[in-house]
Amino acid sequence: MYRVAICDDEDKQREFVKSMLIALSIKANLNFEMEEFKSGEQLAAHYERNDPPFHILILDVEMAGINGIQTARRIRGLKHLDEQIIFLTNYPEYMVESFDVMTFQYLIKPIAPQIFEEKIIKLCQYFQALDKKFMIIKSAYEEVMLKYDEIIAIEAAKSLTIKSKLNFITLSQVYESKGILAEYALALKDNHFLQIHRSVIINLLHVRKFASGVVLMTGGMEFPIGRSKLKEVKDYYTKFMIMKVHGYDR
Repeated sequence: MYRVAICDDEDKQREFVKSMLIALSIKANLNFEMEEFKSGEQLAAHYERNDPPFHILILDVEMAGINGIQTARRIRGLKHLDEQIIFLTNYPEYMVESFDVMTFQYLIKPIAPQIFEEKIIKLCQYFQALDKKFMIIKSAYEEVMLKYDEIIAIEAAKSLTIKSKLNFITLSQVYESKGILAEYALALKDNHFLQIHRSVIINLLHVRKFASGVVLMTGGMEFPIGRSKLKEVKDYYTKFMIMKVHGYDR
């Protein structure tokens, strides 16, 4: 599933883009979750509230209020660098300015559905290549997409009301979900994650140092290392660092 934000101050244009995505989803068996925004301010506010991010941003350049390029700058300024941006415009002269915000595509209106479909399919192929770098978890009443590199640790948490509760600790916040820790350890073992204790998986990218049976992580967090795992963890981390230095960790 690909989350797509359609941002345009014209209702007809938003409906046109939406209809092209619906047609493509049927043709190419792709699943799009679309959300419409009537202004750049509305989309920027979505990101400023730390609401779930999108894979693809389709932005009209000319809008009342802040334009599409200014909107993209605000989003990039919040360190959201993975969203792929497609600008729609009547004027080619904005193209050079759009490069500043790492644009995937710049399409001149009127948009030919065939061209639009080709660009979206290329984008989906790109995301498929990156699939292993993302996970989607159910937290509260919504699905949250987490980048592997933003996860510091996954911790089994005691709870009287939630069975198999897990805390996904990221750079920005902690997400509560449910699951079996051992299953995540197995699924993530090839992506620089390591189970260091029966209740903790860490992301080796965020290790700062080891100190007497604990590991210190990004943000000052500290997790215990199981006694039986102490040597294994240090050996594994040493190998990871050697691979990282030589550029083989990804």
